[in-house]
Amino acid sequence: METTVTDLNGDDDGSVELPDVFETAYRPDLVRQAVQAAQANRKQDYGSDDYAGMRTPAESQGSGRGMAHVPRENGQGARVPQTVGGRKAHPPKEEKDQSLDINTKEKKLAVRSAVAATADADTVAERGHDFDDDAELPLVVSDDFEDLVKTQEVVDVLAALGVDADIERADDATVRAGRGTTRGRKYNRAKSILFVTSEEPSTAARNLAGADVTTAREVNAEDLAPGGDAGRLTVWTESAVSEVADR
Repeated sequence: METTVTDLNGDDDGSVELPDVFETAYRPDLVRQAVQAAQANRKQDYGSDDYAGMRTPAESQGSGRGMAHVPRENGQGARVPQTVGGRKAHPPKEEKDQSLDINTKEKKLAVRSAVAATADADTVAERGHDFDDDAELPLVVSDDFEDLVKTQEVVDVLAALGVDADIERADDATVRAGRGTTRGRKYNRAKSILFVTSEEPSTAARNLAGADVTTAREVNAEDLAPGGDAGRLTVWTESAVSEVADR
């Protein structure tokens, strides 16, 4: 299986033989499992204060008063779960293990499957990415791309490749609903293009809206399938395509 290598001007610069990893069968179940495990394993332990809802001198009045045995302070119920400001019945415990395990072979197969999905135009389009109909996937550019230092230079390359509309799509952020707006998560932004290089992650492309940068040695299932949905629009350099075969 061959694909065209494109130079920075969008012109053909030869072809490259794609490694066998790009022919891996699509396994959305394993991809989603690998992404969920990655998300779970970076969760921070959390739990309630041991004395939450308990800092009160309220006491129960006992039997014989024609009222419930609820601890009260100045006639107001306190401490127990059914009262305002009382403790929770079953609060989250910080000692709970929130991690998820996935078999090593399944994890590797999930990455290979997600890599192969980047070469399927139907899967990429189904994920919501915006690109020209005549764009040949996977997108492979010459190694000169790794020498770019200006973001505008990357934008020009994407325009030549016919995928710049996907950056514009991700640039339209929406306001998140709920308390996340006050906790540093005010906006929802779509994921756009993933840039995979060989030596170092591209510093010229990292500030584009919704874009991510990584290397062929470090690319993982979550990079290739954010949220568990494979088929991310990905730009590979020619050297990165060769290196990802070693994964």
